[in-house]
Amino acid sequence: MKKILLLSLLCLVSGIFSVQAGNADSTKTVKYRRSSLDLVLIESETFPQKETVINAYVNAPFPEKYNNHSIAKPSFNPSQFTISDAEREQAGIGKSAAGKLLSSAGSDLSGGLVEDNAADMPLIIKKYVDQNKIANKLVAKWFNRQSNGAFDMSLISERGFYDASEMQANIAKGSTRGVASLGDAGEELINNTFVVFTKLKFVANEPVARLLRDAAIAKASGLAMGQELAIKAANALYEKTKEGYSVWTTSYLYKLNWNDSIAAVFYQDLWVDKDHLDKNKVAAFDTTSLFTLEFVGDEKASSLVTFSLKEKRTEEQIVTLSTVRNVDAVFSKLQKKYEVFKPKVPLYSGFPITAKIGMKEGLEGGEKFEVLEQTLDPKTGRTVYEKRGTIKVEKDMIWDNRFNAGEAVETTEGAAPAPVIDRTTFSGGKNYYSGMLIRQLK
Repeated sequence: MKKILLLSLLCLVSGIFSVQAGNADSTKTVKYRRSSLDLVLIESETFPQKETVINAYVNAPFPEKYNNHSIAKPSFNPSQFTISDAEREQAGIGKSAAGKLLSSAGSDLSGGLVEDNAADMPLIIKKYVDQNKIANKLVAKWFNRQSNGAFDMSLISERGFYDASEMQANIAKGSTRGVASLGDAGEELINNTFVVFTKLKFVANEPVARLLRDAAIAKASGLAMGQELAIKAANALYEKTKEGYSVWTTSYLYKLNWNDSIAAVFYQDLWVDKDHLDKNKVAAFDTTSLFTLEFVGDEKASSLVTFSLKEKRTEEQIVTLSTVRNVDAVFSKLQKKYEVFKPKVPLYSGFPITAKIGMKEGLEGGEKFEVLEQTLDPKTGRTVYEKRGTIKVEKDMIWDNRFNAGEAVETTEGAAPAPVIDRTTFSGGKNYYSGMLIRQLK
């Protein structure tokens, strides 16, 4: 019995992890169950360098720790979804003190930093999601829905390393084993489907710096003493901060709701395949409100763009670099803040302990990760992750995997080239192996 159980677990692991290794310098490809992601750009009004900024976002590499679950149009125009005062009141939306200060100065003076619909954005996104049945489309993609309404398990099989034919047969006969495997797929794959809506803004620093300077001077004029020093300080700060632009990125994270109850209704009332087409079920899927997106949270990031740096880059290259890295910074914040969005990453090697993550994910040194081993629960038939230890990022051994970080670096003539770091090294624990998964701790 023990031998049978051991063999089953080995089969599970071999089905989930596939490691191809040649010599010590070869690239390892580790297959594991990733969360799935759709990226949607919230279109913006005109701003400086808009075309370059948008192109940088569109052409940026897709986040490699997620499966690409893109559907339909990659952007939408928020001006097409108006929000009433009653809807704002019901949602309890109001402006921040900073927003009121900049808005009172006018859009020209604020450099376009403050937008009229910024506070409305979660409501605008919800309207867009509901009217366009985004959740239904995400589910449809999971089950590879065809033009005639038929579903199959090919994509779930590919991403979850399941037997598609067996899963479809189990849907038809409703066996206990089939329910378990479908439940595992739902929990591991469909339930970890996300949509990130991103708003980009590229604003001139001078109008904002001028607004702050003028506010400081106005305040200084009411001082009984030290007016001259306060005004001098305000002007000095203005001169220091007026140059260049700032990239502002705000991302809104949503998760597809999926559980056993939703799955039961789907398989019983909405599922059809090519051999069992049912026009009523096909029509029911198109109109059902069973599927929804849940708002998880949002994050913001900004970065300064200057053109006085002694770098061999064009203005367009600098804008592109800043835009992509700013978007990466928002993703890193979302992953650290929201547990549900944290990706699991496979260990590249167990000794030394390394993984293919780095500065792009916001690592600076000292961050802690839990090491997980994936096994099968024999009672439920579902995948479980058992913690095997904790590891810590080595400060001087962090991979710089940020956008365009691989450009050539000048070295002093005759000096030995710096060692190439193509993975991040961790310390702590032993008996780890390539393919085990790690997840960052708070």
